[in-house]
Amino acid sequence: MFGKQSLPGNIAVIGDRASIICYKAVGFKTISVRNSVEVVEAVDNLVKDDCLVIFITEHALKGAQQVLEKYKDSRSTAIIPIPGKLGKTGIGMQNLDKYVENALGRNILGTQDE
Repeated sequence: MFGKQSLPGNIAVIGDRASIICYKAVGFKTISVRNSVEVVEAVDNLVKDDCLVIFITEHALKGAQQVLEKYKDSRSTAIIPIPGKLGKTGIGMQNLDKYVENALGRNILGTQDE
C-alpha cells in the first residue's frame, strides 16, 4: 500500500521535548525544537527524506507557519498541526477551515470567527 515506505517509521513529530517524547514509544521519529528556525529546518529535512506524515505541535508552529503554506500542495508529505503539552493555539483548526473552504468554496464548519 505504501510501497517501500513503511509506517510508523515514516511519521515524524516535531515540538518541545515534553510534548513529543511519548510518540517515540510507538516508533515515530521525534524532533525536539526550540524555535521557529529549527522547525522550518526540521520540516525541510523530513520532506527531503520522504517522510509521509509530519505532526507539529501548535506551539512549535508559532512563527513558523510558512512551512504549512510551503508544503500545502505536497502530494508526498502531509503536515498536520496538533496540540501539545502546552495546550492548543487554534492553528490546527484555522488550517482545517482553510482546507475545507478551498475544497468546497466556503467554510461549512463555521469554526472561524466571522
